[in-house]
Amino acid sequence: MNNKTATPVAVIGLGLMGQALAGAFLKAGHPTTIWNRTTSKADQLLAQGAQLAPTVGDALKAGALTVVCLTDYQALQEVLGGADETALDGTTLVNLTSGDSTQARETARWAEQYGARYLDGAIMAIPSGIGTVDAVILHSGPQSDFEAHKPTLDALGTVTYLGADHGLASLYDVAGLAMMWSVLNAWLQGTAMLRTAGVDAATYAPFAQQIAAGVAAWLPGYAEQIDQGSFPAEVSAMETDARAMAHLVEESEALGVNAELPRLIKAMADRSIAAGHGGEQYPVLIEEFGKPGID
Repeated sequence: MNNKTATPVAVIGLGLMGQALAGAFLKAGHPTTIWNRTTSKADQLLAQGAQLAPTVGDALKAGALTVVCLTDYQALQEVLGGADETALDGTTLVNLTSGDSTQARETARWAEQYGARYLDGAIMAIPSGIGTVDAVILHSGPQSDFEAHKPTLDALGTVTYLGADHGLASLYDVAGLAMMWSVLNAWLQGTAMLRTAGVDAATYAPFAQQIAAGVAAWLPGYAEQIDQGSFPAEVSAMETDARAMAHLVEESEALGVNAELPRLIKAMADRSIAAGHGGEQYPVLIEEFGKPGID
């Protein structure tokens, strides 16, 4: 990309992820201005051709697009709020700071008060993956703003637009974490059980991968049931699943393995059955997941 035609960008926040973001823009040929409270974190990027802004306000004025990656949303408002009020006017902010959906919507309103366009985002990658297709970057906010800057944002990885609601990127982020930890926790439960018989984790892992992939293939069909609100027992009924859950709990306890996780899911299944859903298929548990927890 020709530097004379490449979109200038600014990156505010130079932690490990912020440094990776700025580095990806530089590699793609974008004139990149950087700012961080601790200026020593900019040294490596300066050697790669970045420009250090003396103030955060200067950084905001330097690029057609400003990417922010700070500790949290409070830090974002503190840092950007310290700039001249006119610095935000007319700029487009892409906030890749981790937070929740309420904070994202509130920050969008805050930015708009200062005349800024605002996209919220979430990074589903580690710093070393930034700039590759494996780095999934989620964005939510006005589609026109996303489309205007997508060619620039593409330097960061696989960018995905989710919708106009600024909170969607944060919601997808935590939903993805729920999937990740649930899969890992299920694998750890099985690994702990098999270790009692001398089976090591490496031996079990391929079988666990096969099961996880098989279950993942069920999701589109189960999603249709949830969206339609109809749960015919095409594979098995909740009462059948609950008996298998009881077996998992009993086997775990007999082996001296922690059974808290399967007991929790069994309790939710029991509540669903008590509510009259015993003859329906597993996705009917969405009704239990959609309720506040029971203390």
